[in-house]
Amino acid sequence: MIMVDTALLERAADGNPIRVGMVGCGFMGRGVVNQIVNSTPGMDLVAIANRHVENAERGYTEAGVEQTRLVDDAAGIDKAIAAGVPAVTDNHLAICEADGIDVVLDVTGTVELAARVSLAAINAGKHIVLMSAEMDGTFGPILKVHADRAGVVYTGVDGDQPGVEMNLVRFVRGIGVTPLLCGNIKGMQDPYRNPTTQEGFARRWGQNRWMVTSFADGTKVSFEQALVANAAGMQVARRGMLGLNFDGHVDELTQRYDVDELRAAGGIVDYVVGSRPSPGIFVLGTHDDPKQKHYLNLYKLGEGPLYSFYTPYHLCHFEVPTTIARAALFHDAAIAPLGGPRVDVVATAKVDLKAGTEIDAFGGYLTYGEAENSSVARAERLLPMGLAEGCVLRHDVSRDHTITLDDVDVPPDRFVDALRAEQDAYFSVQWP
Repeated sequence: MIMVDTALLERAADGNPIRVGMVGCGFMGRGVVNQIVNSTPGMDLVAIANRHVENAERGYTEAGVEQTRLVDDAAGIDKAIAAGVPAVTDNHLAICEADGIDVVLDVTGTVELAARVSLAAINAGKHIVLMSAEMDGTFGPILKVHADRAGVVYTGVDGDQPGVEMNLVRFVRGIGVTPLLCGNIKGMQDPYRNPTTQEGFARRWGQNRWMVTSFADGTKVSFEQALVANAAGMQVARRGMLGLNFDGHVDELTQRYDVDELRAAGGIVDYVVGSRPSPGIFVLGTHDDPKQKHYLNLYKLGEGPLYSFYTPYHLCHFEVPTTIARAALFHDAAIAPLGGPRVDVVATAKVDLKAGTEIDAFGGYLTYGEAENSSVARAERLLPMGLAEGCVLRHDVSRDHTITLDDVDVPPDRFVDALRAEQDAYFSVQWP
């Protein structure tokens, strides 16, 4: 979206910046603060909400902002904006309700809070930009319906792999190539990693060890590829995806997949471990026009039938302001569901579990997430990973068993269950 930079410079010259409110200010959130404050003309981060307000203050301080104002509500945020002082608060709903905010950016990392923030922002007429693949993969389709009704943009971000993949899908389609596989390149995957095994890595980089574990155990890539499937209209080849171990370049993967099988599936999402360029993303596509195939061969993409396209990096928080600008200035989503869910992420036992065990959060000790086609997840009544936390097992479950709704007691009166039920009902999902 090269036009974004020019549009932002125009907003800066007019003294009319895009006003952003952010919810959540952990490791990734602080990177976003620094990027907007110091590298994005035409955009102002006017408020941050965080459960521990000192972390919101830290985000601004580390970005070189000397003065902030502690406020309690939306009125306080609007007064701070009028005074030209960034606001900090522990009230996430205030971010959604403040009149002076154009776009809400969610960086919370928790499914329920992200869902509440998204719905509140939409109901308040704000564009919602998400760095919460887990929430989006659980409730994205119904939240997109709410956003469309409200006339606002619902989108995941550039920088995270799903957004980068959809940028590439749009490019590939734009040159007349049909994408048949959207891939995510991983350095490693071990479903049995836990916060203890990942503690050293997390400490080294200043990250949350549970979040780091979700990267290592496959939960994160499962959610990320589910988002791509839901946005591109694809599915998975099997539960957990194929997940090839391949130490060559992604260009060589054109020989590792069967084009007819990919066509028959309507396109799949997948990941590979150990491939180059890491940690990038790739799309394999095909072309039916012999004339264009001749040109693709001339341009060194090979003879087909599959052609490889890739982006060698994803730059996380660096690219988030681009998504915000696309939403606010062009009403364009980097990635959003096409309609009902195509792929879900289901909970699988990481260890042998005993009856009465309460399931912990993703990236924990007890479960990992696997991508599964939504039709299969419905038919087998599989427990969505985004709803698993807090559920209690009715009986013993062995390691690697995919947990079903019949295996657990669900906590009563949860917001997340009501939202998921709304999604199921809207898209006419009838559980057996």
